[in-house]
Amino acid sequence: MTRTITPRPRTLVLLLLAALGALLAGAAPASAHAALTGSDPAQGVVVQQPPARVSLTFSEKVAMNGDSLRVLDPKGKPVQTGAPDNVRGTTYAVRLKGGLGKGTYTVTYEVVSADSHPVAGAYTFSIGAPSRTVVSGSGPTVGGGVVGGLYQVGRYVSYGGYIVLVGGAAFVLLCWRRGAGVRALQRLVVGGWLALTAATLWLLLLRGSYTTTGKVSDVFDLGLLGQVLETKSGAALVSRLLLLAAAALFIAVLFGTYQRREEGAEKRDLTFGLGIGGLVVAAGLATSWAMSEHASVGLQPGIAMPVDVVHLLAVAAWLGGLTALLVALYRAPAGTPVEAAAVRRFSRLAFGSLVALVATGIYQSWRQLGSWSAFTDTRYGQLLLAKIALVAVMVGLASVSRRWTGRLADQGAEGEQAVAEAGTEKESVTAAKPTAGQDTAARGTGTADTAGQERAGASEPGPAAKDSGDSRRAAQLARQRAAVDAARRKRLRDGDAGRFGLRRSVLAEAAVAVVLLAVTTALTQTEPGRTEQEAKAATGAVTAPRNGSLSLSLPFDTGGADGKGVVALDIDPAHAGANSLHLFVRKPGGQLFDVPEVKIALTLEAKKIGPLSVAPEHITTGHWSADGVQIPMAGDWKVEVTVRTSDIDEVTVSKNAQIG
Repeated sequence: MTRTITPRPRTLVLLLLAALGALLAGAAPASAHAALTGSDPAQGVVVQQPPARVSLTFSEKVAMNGDSLRVLDPKGKPVQTGAPDNVRGTTYAVRLKGGLGKGTYTVTYEVVSADSHPVAGAYTFSIGAPSRTVVSGSGPTVGGGVVGGLYQVGRYVSYGGYIVLVGGAAFVLLCWRRGAGVRALQRLVVGGWLALTAATLWLLLLRGSYTTTGKVSDVFDLGLLGQVLETKSGAALVSRLLLLAAAALFIAVLFGTYQRREEGAEKRDLTFGLGIGGLVVAAGLATSWAMSEHASVGLQPGIAMPVDVVHLLAVAAWLGGLTALLVALYRAPAGTPVEAAAVRRFSRLAFGSLVALVATGIYQSWRQLGSWSAFTDTRYGQLLLAKIALVAVMVGLASVSRRWTGRLADQGAEGEQAVAEAGTEKESVTAAKPTAGQDTAARGTGTADTAGQERAGASEPGPAAKDSGDSRRAAQLARQRAAVDAARRKRLRDGDAGRFGLRRSVLAEAAVAVVLLAVTTALTQTEPGRTEQEAKAATGAVTAPRNGSLSLSLPFDTGGADGKGVVALDIDPAHAGANSLHLFVRKPGGQLFDVPEVKIALTLEAKKIGPLSVAPEHITTGHWSADGVQIPMAGDWKVEVTVRTSDIDEVTVSKNAQIG
């Protein structure tokens, strides 16, 4: 006989947790969801007179406190006065001290975007002439460190708990009502509730430190907690806790009163009531994310929030139901195996969820990306492509599961007949067996039986003791027979090729689902592609002359590691004669970074002048400058910039500009 070896449930859990842990370990800190789209003074410009204030414009409204916007002089001392003000729309400003000296000033900001994520950054401008500065060009970091990592873990656990809670309950109510009495499914759904509740409390405590100081010691600061409760994110987390109290009552009824009721009109009514109540609670929990994440800001929030709720419900019904099916296939008692009809019902539920996912996903993709190029040019688009590929893989695996379900249905009648025949055989054997006393005596040899009976006659106990011994032996035999019967049923169930194949295909689906859940959670922490591209367009395009200066933006790609970026070149006053040049090298996401070498060459081809070489001096991270650059005459000059990112990776980019 061929022995089928199946993985142990504990091993499966460890493998899934290890996969999720690897994804968490490689996850980057949360990206900004509000982007800096403008500033005054602008990035890298040289102004002749000290400005009275510095203003920043973001892609959406942000939350600020007294230290959110700071301006530091070349020695690193703050020169702003008072707290920042919202001067108009999404523009915020802070006033500066009077009598500021010449040199390079650094502007740093730490704010919280409207979709609840911390945003930080920095840039420089100069008064009179650039100078060296002791301030780091990278700016502050919020949402990172130990607190940031713990917060991200809480987000993953909360999404996972929600999916298991909602999907597991939906599987029991809609697909396999007998599962309400299965201990493994009860533990799964209750575990989802516990995970979501613990993660919500965890996020509520971490939120204050996560968006401000980033210190572990501030996690239990009641003052910060009070501030969090006044924000939209705090209100969403508190409402989630209240809804989880209602979910606890739902679970108690589902695995208590409901599973004890016999099939009939009363149970059908209770099923309908639980279905409506469960849907309301599940939708409310999903709304707690929609009201504080991407859907609540940007284009069409009135449409985007309901769409996001439907999307989350569909994800939970599909992935959570798949988890429940996997648990039922591996952990259901031998006497109550999952029927083919239940698997078919889940297949229909999963198909409906997939249709909802596709419809809502198309809308969300259009809303968050805005263009086809954002699929490949932004991190959000790249993650979305990965999610689409994973969904396609899951659909393929689901089709395999459907085929195994068909085989399971075909073999179901044969399996039931085999079990019935085994039961009949057992009953006939039991009927042919002697009584308990006879069975005990029959275990000896013939001569021993005679001697035993003579000895028993000499010392036979009283009637009460004999009846007690017989009842104990009968109970022991009953337990042994029940164990043998259960083992026989389990052997028949596990030996079913259709059921074994279904287990393997569902296990593969669940493994892909873990990765899909991780990618989906990462998407909620990533700056939307539309926002990223708008920020690039606002900060990277050629700007109009300001005080006689000229700004150029030149994208480059050397082909090596970290070889992509944008060079921003400012020429002031952009007239014939002496000029100041400032060059900034940014990554595609907008962060300043250093490269081994940059060179500038100016050519006036109409007059055959040039190329005039310029070797700028490195000032700070991602910033080079050159003073006294002589441009002999006005005209349409070709500006060439050579960027070297490694010993062998180099590229020259150019753009024509009218100077003078």
